[in-house]
Amino acid sequence: MNTFKEKLNFKIRLGELLLKEKLITEEQLNQALEIQKKVGKKLGDILVELGFISREKLESTLEKYNIALQQIKEVEDIESIDPNLTRIIPERIASLFKIAPLKKEGNVIYVASTDPLEHSTLEYIRFATGYNVKVVLVAEEAFNHVYNHLYKTRVFQDVLQDIRTEAVKEDLEVIDEGTDVVTIGSLEDMAQQAPVVKFVNYILSDAVSKGASDIHIEPYETRVRVRYRIDGILYEQANIPTKIKEAVVARIKILSKLNVVERRLPQDGRIKLRVGDKEVDIRVSTVPTVFGEKVVMRLLDKSSLVFDLEKLGFEPEQLAIFERAITKPYGMILITGPTGSGKTTTLYSALKKINRESINITTVEDPVEYNFEGLNQVNVNETIGLTFASALRAFLRQDPDVILVGEIRDFETADIAIKASLTGHLVFSTLHTNNAPSTVTRLIDMGVEPFLVSSSLLIVVAQRLVRKICPYCKEEYKPKEELLKALNITDQTTFYRGKGCNNCRNTGYKGRIGIYEIMEVNDEIRKVIVKKEDENVIREIAIKNGMKTLLEAGVTKAKNGITTLEEVLRVTI
Repeated sequence: MNTFKEKLNFKIRLGELLLKEKLITEEQLNQALEIQKKVGKKLGDILVELGFISREKLESTLEKYNIALQQIKEVEDIESIDPNLTRIIPERIASLFKIAPLKKEGNVIYVASTDPLEHSTLEYIRFATGYNVKVVLVAEEAFNHVYNHLYKTRVFQDVLQDIRTEAVKEDLEVIDEGTDVVTIGSLEDMAQQAPVVKFVNYILSDAVSKGASDIHIEPYETRVRVRYRIDGILYEQANIPTKIKEAVVARIKILSKLNVVERRLPQDGRIKLRVGDKEVDIRVSTVPTVFGEKVVMRLLDKSSLVFDLEKLGFEPEQLAIFERAITKPYGMILITGPTGSGKTTTLYSALKKINRESINITTVEDPVEYNFEGLNQVNVNETIGLTFASALRAFLRQDPDVILVGEIRDFETADIAIKASLTGHLVFSTLHTNNAPSTVTRLIDMGVEPFLVSSSLLIVVAQRLVRKICPYCKEEYKPKEELLKALNITDQTTFYRGKGCNNCRNTGYKGRIGIYEIMEVNDEIRKVIVKKEDENVIREIAIKNGMKTLLEAGVTKAKNGITTLEEVLRVTI
């Protein structure tokens, strides 16, 4: 006997339902589906027009499953849906049964669904809500549009309505500037707060819950756009009126202890907040633009970070090379890649691996993103003369074994770091280059002598982050032939992609993983560095010696069903 949970998971589509009832044949269904692709009509209407089933029989069958046959215009015009319907069907019920309310007529509530609902499910909803239920079958995309509008963006709209009707001045008077940690409670608690405060709290908690890495608040002439960066991609979340943009920015500035009055110069600050059981550090940056101050907040959720080299995405042979290098007593290890490519995570994972009582590890960063026991961490402060170079000089008088330099930006920093690596210290740092071989030419272009580069470098790691296929909607697919030819893929590998679902916001991706290009500097490469050969020569030698390029590493991930070829091309080419 099926359990209730198993019954809830039993879903069939309209065509399968009619097949189950033996009202049409599979051949008739396929014929109707082919016509539907061309004309776009509802499947039931096509079956009736073809004479495969009578309208009376179709309607009686749909009535048996409480399916509404008539067209519901609210599916196309979601702005007309009464938001109070979410009080009848709260989000916990909507998400459990994958339904969204459309309209109410008497004691009947019409709900959108991608599948017919089983009788036991309908009975449960009727018992929980007190209403009879009629199901309107809609496409997956239409359902997600309605669902997200009602349950994901409605809070924004409610807050914005409050903002439009209440005075901004009152909002700023309730802000408490004295606490170091801002605790954000439930949405019910937020409802008791002033609108601007509630809005800022909401976007912070919402961004954390969605796994965003950044929040962008961008002023334009007629609107202020709010966007989140999720898995490396920016998604628009809301637009707020321009008349309250100063109040929103002021609220954020107060939380991050910035100068509220100063609007002409860029400012940087930090917020530490608690969302549920998560503690999140937020780096706040403001920049004056033509239409006001733009705010970008980077969210650092420590609870979601994994500083484990084996889980970052290294291929087994790459991991062996990297772990061998980080246990060397001296030399330089460079991590390269654009902003947001995971360089800091790789560095801290390496330091965590070698951190022990017998080693003195010092770091200089701009800024320090994560605090670790056993590491002596220093924040750069250029306004008082505390630069990477000056901190490095001080470190060399502090008896260090391992030094982490957050970034090599100029010749002075590069020169000191390289000389430190040649005098018995293991030095980690980062550079913004596109691949591993070009790192060598970048250092030489900075003015570092080629013989110093060749003598100090152990390995160079170039990296990117690719989005992982959503495990909830993963499916097989055939990439385009031109794509396979371009990547020289001739074997019969099965590739996967995400179809798109609520769990991944219909993107087909959920989470990210690293792909790496590791160039081990051996004697052959050292010789061409001293000769000042260009990066193409260095690359050829590195590949001959077994270096897997970023593209090759990405294709391996795609062949293993972790990501897609399209995603690999996006981040590498």
